[in-house]
Amino acid sequence: MVLKVLVVDDSSFFRRRVSEIINGDPRLQVIDCAVNGKDAVEKAAKLKPDVITMDIEMPVMDGITAVREIMQSNPTPILMFSSLTHDGAQATLDALDAGALDFLPKKFEDIARNRDEAVALLQQRVNEIARKRAFMRRPAPAARPTTTAPTPTASRAPVRPMTSRASSAPAAPAARPVSSSARFKASGKRYQLVAIGTSTGGPVALQKVLSGLPANFPMPIVLIQHMPSTFTAAFAQRLNGLCKITVKEAQDGDPLQPGTAYLAPGGMQMMIDGRPGAARVKIIDGGDRMNYKPCVDVTFGSAAKVYNDKVLSMVLTGMGADGRDGARLLKQQGSTVWAQDEESCVVYGMPQAVAKAGISTEDLPLDRITERIFVELNLV
Repeated sequence: MVLKVLVVDDSSFFRRRVSEIINGDPRLQVIDCAVNGKDAVEKAAKLKPDVITMDIEMPVMDGITAVREIMQSNPTPILMFSSLTHDGAQATLDALDAGALDFLPKKFEDIARNRDEAVALLQQRVNEIARKRAFMRRPAPAARPTTTAPTPTASRAPVRPMTSRASSAPAAPAARPVSSSARFKASGKRYQLVAIGTSTGGPVALQKVLSGLPANFPMPIVLIQHMPSTFTAAFAQRLNGLCKITVKEAQDGDPLQPGTAYLAPGGMQMMIDGRPGAARVKIIDGGDRMNYKPCVDVTFGSAAKVYNDKVLSMVLTGMGADGRDGARLLKQQGSTVWAQDEESCVVYGMPQAVAKAGISTEDLPLDRITERIFVELNLV
């Protein structure tokens, strides 16, 4: 089945360029274009596209407002295009907050080494998020009582929490599902570090997991999110305002402290150096040969060397297989590896790679990961 795509941008040149790339994939077809947010809302309701690509800055109605209205009336997977600036980062995070599933830089040369690579990446992103269309349009299930960890009642800044419609309803069961009524048991292992890797859908997933942790969380957390260099500082700032723990963009030499999450800076690689109890963050050049900057495998691998069997690691939603090799090293040292389950992922790529390789010990729904952390660390 050919997937229908609505392209939204006020630039005729960009509409034509994006349409040509999308139509170059036999699995995709641009069914129409919209010139502003208002036009997009109307055409989304009329044409029922499988995916929408959306600009942020447009006349009449901006892309963020359009995303919010579309998600309220006709929930549809939306891929944002944004500029790689601080303001662009803030706007993109607002768009994810409103319900968009993913984003790409508007300058294609910023996301790939050549045109063919950029074309393939855009086509792949559209195809991946299109899988969520039927899932998003199902009515959300009634709330079910669970013994979850306490949720935060206040934040440090007036920032709206990000929510994802893509994780609000069930889809096909994962290989090892955890029912909503399942009671978790602690493994009895002792940890000194939490490590989380993610990509597409990660900003919403990380906010959901981290916002439930207490300010006195007993160990440091390292976060690896595939994200451009101009976005990570803004993302860390936003998480810091939403969470009780401290969240910061990692800097070279940062000592790993309990109750603090360190977000790997975009365009660089984050490693852990030293010894347990006196470990520090080491930031190095991203390297031209690495596909991901930051790379989950790099951070996980260094964590395995320093902390051996004392790491509680998680691979969340994301495209590709980054994190599989690093997770394997962690498991070989005796550390614990969890994966997000298929039904709650925006893209079941990275977690699937870990699960299929037999590395993860548990596949968990996003809305129960924080609860599982509480039980595993005996915080309840």
